[in-house]
Amino acid sequence: MNPAEQRSELKSAIEKHKEFLFPAVTNYYQQPIELVRGEGEKVWDHEGNEYLDCFGGVLTVSLGHANPRINKAWIDQVNAIAHTSTLYANGPQSDLAEKLAEITPGKLKKSFFSNSGTEADDTAILAAKLATGNQEIIVLRHSYAGRSATALSSVGHKTWRPIASQVPGIVHAPAPYCYRCPLKLEYPTCGVACADDVEDIINTTTTGNIAAFMAETILGVGGFIIPPPEYFSRVAEIARRHGGLFISDEVQAAWGRTGDKWFGIEHWGVEPDIITSAKGMGNGVPIGWTIATPEVADAFPGLTFSTFGGNPVSSAVGLAVIKVIEEDNLLSNARVVGDYLLQRMLGLQEKHAIIGDVRGKGLMLGIELVKDRKTKEPNPEAVLRVFEETKRQGVLIGKGGLYGNVIRTGMMLNTTTDTVDRLVDALDRGLTSI
Repeated sequence: MNPAEQRSELKSAIEKHKEFLFPAVTNYYQQPIELVRGEGEKVWDHEGNEYLDCFGGVLTVSLGHANPRINKAWIDQVNAIAHTSTLYANGPQSDLAEKLAEITPGKLKKSFFSNSGTEADDTAILAAKLATGNQEIIVLRHSYAGRSATALSSVGHKTWRPIASQVPGIVHAPAPYCYRCPLKLEYPTCGVACADDVEDIINTTTTGNIAAFMAETILGVGGFIIPPPEYFSRVAEIARRHGGLFISDEVQAAWGRTGDKWFGIEHWGVEPDIITSAKGMGNGVPIGWTIATPEVADAFPGLTFSTFGGNPVSSAVGLAVIKVIEEDNLLSNARVVGDYLLQRMLGLQEKHAIIGDVRGKGLMLGIELVKDRKTKEPNPEAVLRVFEETKRQGVLIGKGGLYGNVIRTGMMLNTTTDTVDRLVDALDRGLTSI
């Protein structure tokens, strides 16, 4: 008997959600879904309806629901010891840190574990300030960093900022959003002016000496915005010339999501001073992670502590996730199946004038809907209608973008082209219904 059946005489989870949770804790769909079971790429609601999960809890369930190899690592560790805190050494944490030093690019070596992407970014910002002695941080418009005071101050769009910024010294630069270039230019004749503008922002809105430039390699919540090839090498050089570090926010883009590489930044051939991640690292188990070069990590003074960060269970699961990706060659699979998905999405663009842009990398692909391709007026209403139609067809997708007009997908790394076909056919029917 599933949990929904057990409380059949009581209020539903959806009713209790409305009554007992903050109203800001949002649900997708006009009629929210209560999910009670998952297996692989499928999930079931409290009424027994089956869905293909093509968003994975916001790119978090990276290897499928109830993956037996991940669950074994989880259960074995719970049965051994579930919690020690970082006041004691534990094998899974040390083993995971060692493995991460092996697969990360450049000189990155020393890790700090926490519980979420928010905490990972907070740790990175603090580490950059301590290592450089500078205080100001450059972030991007359209970015998302979490929900702490520092993270909210870093968020680059109003949807996710319920209050004004509370942390000083955080400055927003234009996003490398080629489809909606903030400088009204076109690539490649623009000369990647958005990267050069970072230096102008440093010179005009900061002391001239920054602690770091921090950016998602692909802007996730912002709508899977992907930068031009030259962008990151140029902004990393600018940041370092002004005394700062380069923080690569890989909360969504890591763990093979972008295909062929462990981390999104590797596609641009730039070595960060700090990487942050979370989400797909735990296949649904809460975990956050910050890794830095020894020079940066060793500049962290005094004592620091995370009660649940680096706990044996999350660490064991994180290590199991990496092992499954390696054993099943999922870095390559994400590229192969992602390329197929991209071509299918481009086919949709040819068919449906409502699609203004298709973009992304690997299995991190999005579709931006517009009312008119010439004016590029955003069309969030169409996204909502596609959402409802694909739900009726048993397919769950994601959305994002400043205007809420981007359909986002986050398929499992071990997905197949057959699953892609089912997703794209559902999107096609949804777009056709409009």
